[in-house]
Amino acid sequence: MVHVGCLDSPFKICANSATPAHLSTPWLTNGAHPPRLVAHHASNMAVNLTDLSLPQLEGLKGQLDQEVEFLTSSISQLKVAQNKFVEAKDSLNVLNSSNKGKELLVPLTSSMYVPGTLNDVEYVLVDVGTGYYVEKNVDDSKAFFKRKIDFLTKQIEKIQPALQEKHAMKQAVIEVMNMKIQQLQQSQQASQMVGSTKA
Repeated sequence: MVHVGCLDSPFKICANSATPAHLSTPWLTNGAHPPRLVAHHASNMAVNLTDLSLPQLEGLKGQLDQEVEFLTSSISQLKVAQNKFVEAKDSLNVLNSSNKGKELLVPLTSSMYVPGTLNDVEYVLVDVGTGYYVEKNVDDSKAFFKRKIDFLTKQIEKIQPALQEKHAMKQAVIEVMNMKIQQLQQSQQASQMVGSTKA
């Protein structure tokens, strides 16, 4: 069971099947019963999603939209950080004895450089966070960046299933909403037909 919404969200959602195939729309068109979708309130009281009103379902969908957006943003930020570590690790490949003494451009800002000479090809200063730099040799630096890349890869792999699950839950809520709207339209049409036959 996965918590839905922010920390103040009162609902949790689960479905009787973890596979998205059971959350698709065929039951809307063929008259079959929908999968048993349950929202669990914070007080551990189970509520069937089909028992919720349209405004409640819209609120739940809004919470899921926010969570999907947050998880998507988190993955994007982790990938940006991961790419920076990959670039840093790859840039260490130019530090070899054949490049010692070569001229290069040292960036002062993203658009301003000064000429320099590569004197030390064995040691670099590595930003380890919060403004601290540690002198490491090239091999230790590569190992440091590899650990960072691996850590971020694992974090992304942890978030992706949660994101997929939130998408599936959102789809399930949308399907229940569509079913309720369809039922409402059918009942309105039936009442109009009854009214027109009386006239």
